[in-house]
Amino acid sequence: MTSKHDSIALGEGREFDAIRQIIDRLGVRARGVGDDAAVLDVPRGDRLVASVDTSVEDVHFRRAWLTPREIGRRAAVAALSDLAAMGAAPLGVLVALEVPDAWLEALTDVAAGIGDAAEEVGSHVVGGNMARAPTFSITTTVLGHCFAPLRRSAVRPGDRLYVTGRLGGPDLAIDAWHAGRMPDAEARARFAAPVPRLREARWLAAAGATAAIDVSDGLVADLGHLARASGVRIEVDAERVPRHPGADAVRAMRGGEEYEIVVGAPAPLDVVAFRARFGVELTEVACAAEGPPGVEVRDAGRRVAPPSGHDHFSG
Repeated sequence: MTSKHDSIALGEGREFDAIRQIIDRLGVRARGVGDDAAVLDVPRGDRLVASVDTSVEDVHFRRAWLTPREIGRRAAVAALSDLAAMGAAPLGVLVALEVPDAWLEALTDVAAGIGDAAEEVGSHVVGGNMARAPTFSITTTVLGHCFAPLRRSAVRPGDRLYVTGRLGGPDLAIDAWHAGRMPDAEARARFAAPVPRLREARWLAAAGATAAIDVSDGLVADLGHLARASGVRIEVDAERVPRHPGADAVRAMRGGEEYEIVVGAPAPLDVVAFRARFGVELTEVACAAEGPPGVEVRDAGRRVAPPSGHDHFSG
């Protein structure tokens, strides 16, 4: 028997019962689930783009901070943001869940959040895997396509670097939670409900952007990745970095979990047209120059120490 969601009949047992419940909760947001692998068509002439991201309880989120649905959506957004950084359009989402017993009742809400993220970007959940484990985690693999991927290595001396949105909100929310306070609604939303800038990145690529990275480790840290990959020095103007209300320049340059996009372009980009199209700010924050690869930060014309970003194995 084939399910109403164009999925293949599954086997018997508690594991497959849980998978059936997840597929039912996803509804039309799931497609072709049940084979040993997903099969997707790629438009002729395009290139397949794939990325994977893992979200682990008490590392990337705490259950007290977010609802299960928010946790699922946010995990998928983190992976979809990698497609945005390549200028790719999504084809499908694969999900691997490691599930302790305490999370079993929340699984369908987690799945609904993953489905929300897929639906928002015009894609589907096309398969996955599930295993019992002592710690809850979501590993999301995203598949996409594009003709000419944006690259970290494509920044050249003289290029301008732009960032979408305003930075520092997620960092404010995390600090509030750690201090035992509820963050303000806007800062919480920036952490709990980030937006993968897929459509924005494709617009920017069509407008002349040649390089990109998503802001997951912090603006300066991620600009450092661009600088090293491209072999250039990137000079940041701290005064121009767009800030979430309540965030200072250091927080805006340091904070991760933003999922905004930084792009490099050899010619000026139309920030007015971008804002009119997407309702999101696009701000020129840096330029690339010849010199030892790395990031130099200037504040009011004076060179200052660049703030450190997130490192998975620091501390």
